[in-house]
Amino acid sequence: MATKALAFTFSFNDLFGSKAPPHTSAKVSVFSVRCSSGNGERPWKNSDARLLLEDGSIWKAKSFGASGTQVGEVVFNTSLTGYQEILTDPSYAGQFVLMTNPHIGNTGINFDDEESTECFLSGLVIRSLSISTSNWRCVKDLGDYLTERNVMGIYDVDTRAITRRLREDGSLIGVLSTDNSKTDEELLQMSKSWDIVGIDLISGVSCKSPYEWVDRTKEEWEFSSSEGPRDTFHVSLYRLLLNFGNGPGDPSAVPYAVETVKNIIGKVPVFGICMGHQLLGQALGGTTYKMKFGHHGGNHPVRNLRTGRVEISSQNHNYAVDPATLPEGVEVTHINLNDSSCAGLAFPAQKIVSLQYHPEASPGPHDSDNAFREFIELMKHEKNQTPNENLHQLQSV
Repeated sequence: MATKALAFTFSFNDLFGSKAPPHTSAKVSVFSVRCSSGNGERPWKNSDARLLLEDGSIWKAKSFGASGTQVGEVVFNTSLTGYQEILTDPSYAGQFVLMTNPHIGNTGINFDDEESTECFLSGLVIRSLSISTSNWRCVKDLGDYLTERNVMGIYDVDTRAITRRLREDGSLIGVLSTDNSKTDEELLQMSKSWDIVGIDLISGVSCKSPYEWVDRTKEEWEFSSSEGPRDTFHVSLYRLLLNFGNGPGDPSAVPYAVETVKNIIGKVPVFGICMGHQLLGQALGGTTYKMKFGHHGGNHPVRNLRTGRVEISSQNHNYAVDPATLPEGVEVTHINLNDSSCAGLAFPAQKIVSLQYHPEASPGPHDSDNAFREFIELMKHEKNQTPNENLHQLQSV
């Protein structure tokens, strides 16, 4: 191992000047220090990745996870935690997810918190990558996990500045690359030649065949007032959309899904969530539009217009239903308090309820339990074919 010697020469006068201690000589002291230079590399990582946005801005960063070049739409997520659920959420297909919370990776990875069996997002953008993990369930760190799943990640990038840019200009297409052979101009051209609008991303993330859900809900996640005897219902989840709504991309790009929804409207009670809410809106004759930068996070306030109560919701969508295009009889039941966009619908005559957000995510944690109770009451009414007084009482609470 190579070493370097450093020699120091000084006197008391050099140290103390005119205030040198009395009775000290000006004798010069000499000593040497040797230190190893190792392999000549710095103990920290240099920037080795670039994020180019379609507006021409270039963001230098450090890479972790997989290497290569990837294109996607850049969106920001305001959740303080839950990065593993975000990584495995199919609705992030085709997107780079920027976390506004600066510290990511602190709790590592465990296999209990995955939303699906693989990662679907195009890349992860964070400010600070934790150098250690601290959680009793942790089985590996975030970097190793992304490498195994072939997902690119970057850190040491100004996520606040990028977030402000996205809020002002709207979601932007970006290219993430660790390939030094590609010029900035080539990467910029890639960002300008790709668009997420009109792309069917749902078919690429949907489960290929039906399966039965057999796991029981843990007691701490049960509805806040679930005492008493329980009815049993047979509930079908539209497999094309996983959890009947947890799908990515443009809802207008999947007309086959809209047609499927049209075929079940009015025949059975229907509860649409997220993409399911958007498909129901289209199936009823309404239209959807692309939002400026979407809603992504576990802390979005929503007002229930029937009760006046505010719910803290988990949201992940770039499109919204335009309530002005819906037919008579469809009621807007919830609005997002950040921008007043439509967050919930009901059409009692057709046995339909829907929410733009994810009540099953339970960020409240029980703020949105009422949505499931309403759907249960619709199923009870369908099962018993009797006047549903409980539903009307529930809506007036």
